[in-house]
Amino acid sequence: MSKKRIGSSFDSFLTTEGILAEVTAVAQKRVLAWQVAEAMRRRRVTKAEMAKRMQTSRAALDRLLDPENSGVTLATMGRAAAALGKRLRIDLVDAKK
Repeated sequence: MSKKRIGSSFDSFLTTEGILAEVTAVAQKRVLAWQVAEAMRRRRVTKAEMAKRMQTSRAALDRLLDPENSGVTLATMGRAAAALGKRLRIDLVDAKK
């Protein structure tokens, strides 16, 4: 017996609720925060050292690593990437229809 899809997609639900953009931003920030934390762990970079490399405060680094804080600027994310020997890549893609 084949399974049929019932109902709409989760994205459709979020759109209907008016929260798709907000949920997407939080998800993207969580992924970026996790990637930075993992790169720091793999390279054995402490928070103090990372903040120094980024020329910022520990508090600013904590905001960057906080998965719930979606207010971090692209410039800050770019400095974090550079401090870890990486680069930040952002793409525009076609919206799903």
